[in-house]
Amino acid sequence: MDWDLAIKRNSEALKGIIEMLFALLGLDGTDAASRIPKSLHRAVLGVLRPAESAMRRLIVIAARGIVVELAPSRPMPVGKVIGKGGRNSPPSFQLFDPRKRFKGPRARAFTRLVPRIHFFGPDPRVAALWPTPRPVVEPPPPPDCLVNAQRLSRRLQALKSALDDLPRQAKRLARWQQRRKASPSPKFLSPLRPGHPPGYRRKPMHEVDEVLIECDGLAWEAMKPDTS
Repeated sequence: MDWDLAIKRNSEALKGIIEMLFALLGLDGTDAASRIPKSLHRAVLGVLRPAESAMRRLIVIAARGIVVELAPSRPMPVGKVIGKGGRNSPPSFQLFDPRKRFKGPRARAFTRLVPRIHFFGPDPRVAALWPTPRPVVEPPPPPDCLVNAQRLSRRLQALKSALDDLPRQAKRLARWQQRRKASPSPKFLSPLRPGHPPGYRRKPMHEVDEVLIECDGLAWEAMKPDTS
């Protein structure tokens, strides 16, 4: 298997897809969109989600065979607070798939017993027995029919930054896996979740769907233990 050729081919495909998404948002790759039409937000997200999944699998392929040594842990400096950073900090690409959320067993619904009281003729006391239902008020749509696109823009910027520096992302993944293995009770060890990847479509509708299918198969092949 020519892993370098596979990485190069899929990297070029992802690069063209990312450039197309930036063009749809009217961005140059450095700034962020503020508010965009909801239909455009939905269209960009429909391509961005499988592109992120393909990027994670491309990082898994690039991290194949990389061995890193974790630096010894140091005590936290006094007065320093760990946070997620501000909006002006460069976005970081998430190396692992979001896990599926399984709903617990549904609680059994019991029928509410209503007293059987009969009145002959209209009586105002009947309405006083049960509370008046509150009317459901839906929030009004924004006056400009636009939605916030800052988070979408940051996700797209993180995707572009990860693709521009793929070797660094591969080392990040190798360190992440080492820390997971050293943890006494990690939630999960694989950056890829079981089953179909996020954004997968059974019937490909876009170029990104083909890239995701190929990268997913290559990533699972790259994670197989070397038995040679």
